[in-house]
Amino acid sequence: MGDQGWFFRTRRGLPAELAEAQQRVEAIARGHGLDFCDILYEVCDYEEINMIASYGGFPTRYPHWRWGMEYLQMQKGYEYGLQKIYEMVINTNPSYAYLLDNNTFMDQKLVMAHVCGHVDFFTHNQWFAPTNRKMLDQMANHAARIRRIIDVQGEDRVETFIDLCLSIENLIDPYSPHIRRERSRTEGDIEQGDGGDGAVKLPARSYMDKYINPPELLDAQRKKHQEALDQQSRFPDAPVRDVMGFVLRHGRMARWQQEILAMLRDEAYYFAPQGQTKIMNEGWASYWHTTMMTQDLLTDAEVIDYADHHAGTVAMQPGRINPYKIGIELFRHIEDRWNKGRFGKDWLENKDIAVKRDWDTGAGLGREKIFEVRRTHNDITFIDSFLTEDFVREQGLFTSAYDKKAGHWVIESRDFQKVKQQLLFMLSNRGDPRISVVEANHGNRGELELLHAHEGIDMQVDWAERTLGNLARLWGRPVHLRTRVDDAEVLLHHDGDHFTADGLKSRGAAKRKA
Repeated sequence: MGDQGWFFRTRRGLPAELAEAQQRVEAIARGHGLDFCDILYEVCDYEEINMIASYGGFPTRYPHWRWGMEYLQMQKGYEYGLQKIYEMVINTNPSYAYLLDNNTFMDQKLVMAHVCGHVDFFTHNQWFAPTNRKMLDQMANHAARIRRIIDVQGEDRVETFIDLCLSIENLIDPYSPHIRRERSRTEGDIEQGDGGDGAVKLPARSYMDKYINPPELLDAQRKKHQEALDQQSRFPDAPVRDVMGFVLRHGRMARWQQEILAMLRDEAYYFAPQGQTKIMNEGWASYWHTTMMTQDLLTDAEVIDYADHHAGTVAMQPGRINPYKIGIELFRHIEDRWNKGRFGKDWLENKDIAVKRDWDTGAGLGREKIFEVRRTHNDITFIDSFLTEDFVREQGLFTSAYDKKAGHWVIESRDFQKVKQQLLFMLSNRGDPRISVVEANHGNRGELELLHAHEGIDMQVDWAERTLGNLARLWGRPVHLRTRVDDAEVLLHHDGDHFTADGLKSRGAAKRKA
């Protein structure tokens, strides 16, 4: 399975009982205001669902060793009782969802309600708007094209190149589908570089010239003009976050290598919105499965099992953030605030704790508000806009730190601002370092210069070494990375064979052969 890159079996239709349940669940979901495309369900045993999960939910992917590795990890987790996949759903139109065949009937209803929430979110959240809804076909096309390349170039050679590409798949710009980063060179830019020193003198008689056109002003204009010319001569003229795309467009690669890198970049951008909206997506789906199960779908005999399974899903482990728990509770918090009118100028300016505790204007806008939030926000703006001091206190959230003397983690602070800042920091760039291309002709030798936007956490130098080596092989020339380690400026270099680190305090100027 892992080396072939596809999973195939005859499609199984839903049993009559589940087909009837699907119709009922979807009718209830639409009655609550959810709007989603057609959903096609597949019933799988645990081996089959682990196979599909290892492919990211798609039955066909390009051949690569990592699928087999991920499958074995999931399989062992299931066999040892450490994890169980109840459902999976992918963002396509129609949407495909997978049910585990040994789920109870109550579980299957819960999963279907959860899936309706996910597909509604995929359909209407603006961060998913640019994604390819025919990605099931696109994944199959990618797999077929890479197999054809393997037939010509050889399996080992192609797999090694895929390893290089996957090592930088997180170096993309997840916001680029929504905004325009680069601008075309204008006629004004061209005229600016055609001549002149940039100093603009106003007409004045000789005895008044030094007052009308002060020398320091003219010098400042010349300096600004020269900086603009220098910026135009740089390539790129502004930092580029999409390192993967920049290497694709300008790296020294064979045609077949460019094709593979382009395909893997497309897949990275397809999955990016899921990382940007994990808390909201799972919270929205959990909100709706709890609403539909408790109000419409549960029988008396199923209440205990439902409560047990739902509690396991939203349980918070020490030191870890559960997106299901944070998402569902924050949506409920928003709904409650807008139902009671706890928003706006009057609410924010009132400092009387007793008045605010009993505040209820009967606004009844909660359901409308959460649909609006679902449409426009991602996890960062969701937390930044709607996390409140009351919510942090009610959920018992805190920041933690490692106590070296005690030898274990301890509660550092329950302060609202610190908790919020820590949550936003964890969500920023999904924990990956923020890297940009700042110069593609470093030292006038066609070498790539990167800049790490240091945000308080040092980069792991050994990981950076391996990634830079892979990037140098993709670029075709040496690669340099500017960062900070131990509060010191560090310049890392890799030419594809040798690694050096200038300014590294712990090891001096490290030098190693890759």
